[in-house]
Amino acid sequence: MRFHTDENVSEAVALGLRRRGFDVTTTKEAGLRGVTDEDQLAYALRESRVMISHDADMLRLASAGAPHAGLTYCHGQKYKVGQLLLKLLALAGRLPPQAMQGRVEFL
Repeated sequence: MRFHTDENVSEAVALGLRRRGFDVTTTKEAGLRGVTDEDQLAYALRESRVMISHDADMLRLASAGAPHAGLTYCHGQKYKVGQLLLKLLALAGRLPPQAMQGRVEFL
């Protein structure tokens, strides 16, 4: 599974996933700082990346039918970085990437 982190997700999440062999891009690295949420989702879809976000606006877009390669959402204060990594690793171990297409997972 390939991931893309929204700009409100700690870069430590991307680093932790990379250390475990995952292909991850960040908003900063992709040059997407300050772009709309729609553009973030479109980038992740083009790149076949599951979006990791703490932004409830992403949920609104997904529920309105915006196409996406998958969205994982958790409230920003819900987990520490290590806990969030464990949730993401469990997700990646349980679902193949193609099963995430258009799917929203609440962590």
